[in-house]
Amino acid sequence: MSPSAADHDERDVRHRLRMQRKKAVVDDRIAAADRERGVLLVLTGNGKGKSSSAFGMVARALGHGMKVGVVQFIKGRFSTGEEAFFRRFPTELDYHVMGQGYTWETQDRERDMRAAESAWEVARRMLTDSSYELVVLDELNIALKHRYLDVAGVVGDLRARPPMQHAVVTGRAAPPEIVAAADTVTEMNGVKHAFQQGIRAQKGIEL
Repeated sequence: MSPSAADHDERDVRHRLRMQRKKAVVDDRIAAADRERGVLLVLTGNGKGKSSSAFGMVARALGHGMKVGVVQFIKGRFSTGEEAFFRRFPTELDYHVMGQGYTWETQDRERDMRAAESAWEVARRMLTDSSYELVVLDELNIALKHRYLDVAGVVGDLRARPPMQHAVVTGRAAPPEIVAAADTVTEMNGVKHAFQQGIRAQKGIEL
């Protein structure tokens, strides 16, 4: 039996009342959020999309006329679409690819540690410069996981950054210290991935 017009009207009324209650709750929470400062975001987990999300924030920040810094740890053996695109904005975006490639490819801990230390020097310069309004530290979690860098020192530098500067840290296996220091943490969980079906990385999707 199809719903009657009265059933539709009743459902519409229930929906409207439910949304009115929800709006009141949301409005109260928005009104209570009266502070403004730089935030530390951590994007972690085994699922795809951590760096993609970070570069989405880069695009958003550039759209607002903000100055952005990017330091890519680990990655570096091949060019990516985001690097090719964002290098079109040399005055607004300071972009550094500092890695030697994925750890299973390099197989050289000492070289990877030197690369991570050099990358952190560049990152620390950005994190002490208030002209950078957003700093993205791509795959930093991997460098921390392998203890290429001192976690306590990294957390200290992140905490000491300028008050209005935002920072984004990406990579699997975020250390507990980084998670504890963050304002926002998102864990991306993989459900399915084309690579598991034998489909190679694609331009515009992974590259």
